[in-house]
Amino acid sequence: MNVLVAPQVATEASCDSLAHELFRPMGVDGVYARTGLYEQVVEGIAALITRHREANTEVLRFPPIMSRGMLERSGYLKSFPNLLGCVSCLEGSEAEISGVIDRINDGKEWTDALAPADLVLSPASCYPVYAIAAQSGIVPAGGLSFDVAAECFRREPSRNLDRMQSFRMREYVCIGTPDEVADFRARWMTRIAAIADELHFAHRIDAASDPFFGRGGMFMAKTQVEQALKFELLIPVRSADSPTACMSVNYHRDHFGNVWGLRNAAGDVSHTSCVAFGMDRLAVALFAVHGVKLADWPTAVLGALRLRS
Repeated sequence: MNVLVAPQVATEASCDSLAHELFRPMGVDGVYARTGLYEQVVEGIAALITRHREANTEVLRFPPIMSRGMLERSGYLKSFPNLLGCVSCLEGSEAEISGVIDRINDGKEWTDALAPADLVLSPASCYPVYAIAAQSGIVPAGGLSFDVAAECFRREPSRNLDRMQSFRMREYVCIGTPDEVADFRARWMTRIAAIADELHFAHRIDAASDPFFGRGGMFMAKTQVEQALKFELLIPVRSADSPTACMSVNYHRDHFGNVWGLRNAAGDVSHTSCVAFGMDRLAVALFAVHGVKLADWPTAVLGALRLRS
């Protein structure tokens, strides 16, 4: 599916020049301190997304970490092990930890003394919600809807502002019958395009695949595209030839239903879907397309974000 609207297209040079205005370096590619101007726009995007929230949607906000066991059970390590960030800590007696500190003071390597904790960095905001939903028992008639958000991490260092290692993700999640999930997907395919229109983005929606790992991942990606399980809304942030995926609509079929035992009263395994908003990608796209000065932005865009120039 292709949806083409406003003609604005950012250039590579204009996007790169935003870094000084919007961020402060923190010594690692893809990890930045964010300025007040930038955060103002992120808050505007969040408010816009909230205004599109459907009725009877439960709101949950997650920390940037989650249970390692929960993520292992979800199957993430089989699909994206190269992107995962794990939490490790110094453990042991006071004497043992003091010995590690002495090695640090001597300029020696110390990270081999770290022990893995039962935590990982959240790679997407929706992963914890399926286990939480399962704790409530039977999935009711009409399904379940959630509004979730988290600070996420994926280990893919880049100097491109539209590909951060630490980034924020907002998602709407649907758990229900295949028909309920299909209706959810159809509604949100229309809504993400409407949101892009409100923000005066040139965009298109294309079938896509996740970056599955290894040779087996190539087959999984092909299957994902063939079965139309993932669609991305693409915006020309750095170039028109390689647009950036800023929103997506994803169908997991019965994967999480089977993993977490999500079933309805009839005993049928629930299907799940999510619509994901890359909060930082959308913010960078706004500045790349409309400029760094809010006074130069279209009045309609400022209105959609409830911002003042």
